Amino acid sequence: MPPSSFTSKLLTWYAQHKRDLPWRRDTHDPYRVWIAETLLQQTQAATVIPYYARFLARFPNVRALASARLDEVLKVWEGAGYYARARNLHRAAQEIVARLGGEIPSTVEDLLTLPGIGRYTAGAIASIAFGRDAPVVDGNVTRVLCRYFNITGDPKSARTQKELWQRAENLLPRGRAGEFNQALMELGATLCTPRQPRCAACPLARGCAARRLNLQDQLPAKRVKKKLPHYDIAIGIIWKRGKILIAQRPAEKLLGGLWEFPGGHRRKNESLAACVAREVREELGIEIAVGEKMATVEHAYSHFKITLHAFQCRWVRGRPRALGCAAWKWVAPRDLTRYAFPAANRKIIARMTNEPMNQ
Repeated sequence: MPPSSFTSKLLTWYAQHKRDLPWRRDTHDPYRVWIAETLLQQTQAATVIPYYARFLARFPNVRALASARLDEVLKVWEGAGYYARARNLHRAAQEIVARLGGEIPSTVEDLLTLPGIGRYTAGAIASIAFGRDAPVVDGNVTRVLCRYFNITGDPKSARTQKELWQRAENLLPRGRAGEFNQALMELGATLCTPRQPRCAACPLARGCAARRLNLQDQLPAKRVKKKLPHYDIAIGIIWKRGKILIAQRPAEKLLGGLWEFPGGHRRKNESLAACVAREVREELGIEIAVGEKMATVEHAYSHFKITLHAFQCRWVRGRPRALGCAAWKWVAPRDLTRYAFPAANRKIIARMTNEPMNQ
């Protein structure tokens, strides 16, 4: 199938079958396109919808986002995961206001100068919001192109990435890149899915190499998954006069800027109770009495898994100091939900307050 036929069939299908998603009503607003595309990274559209609405209700434009405290941004983002995305949005918004007068750049080259904006996001904003002839390649596009053109290389490799971006560039209909990019992503999200693709309904089925060769389940090529390392983390719910001690993670670390119950990784041959006492001493410089375990939570991140062991603890002596954290606070239990916590900690809070966890 020649590129022109590929493009025309895809655009015709998209016009008839595209989902009614809120960000598709705002394609002329680069700020809203930017927020949507950032949320959609590694997250399905159905999951993104409430977060998109909540984020825009609190930060309706780039100046509102730039002037907000990072704490506020992280709290609104809470539950969406991959918190570096929120931190980068905040930093980029501040840079747009300070350096660019509040105007979001319209070209891929200028967008790439902003924190957290890579080639995909830059291409999406430039093409969808500004009509630039810029391609995009995300997971959905990768799957469609690998299957259609029988691209058998590792999709993460530099060589295959170069081929995918070139294919996407060659297929672009000049002047309609934004619509085409959305159509290509929509096809991957709804028909050309990772498992059990709906080939019979696909507008590109006649020219698809994977369908002809029955390779849908083999493409894109899959990497052998490594076994994720596991860590035991012990934390303390530290009480003093009816309040609980929480600490803020350093901005440069994983989950930076979020609040948590103090604690950390258990060392080899160390008891969980001893781990809590040592970590609190190193992190905050105080002595505590470690009591009974109150909860155990299993949680998986993208590169490792943890078992979180939470202990009831009592403050004994010392004034907290930010030795291994960015900040600390004593807060009433009812106020814990005002702060942005990692998912595993939020499970502990939900048990403490008997409130449903905000997913």
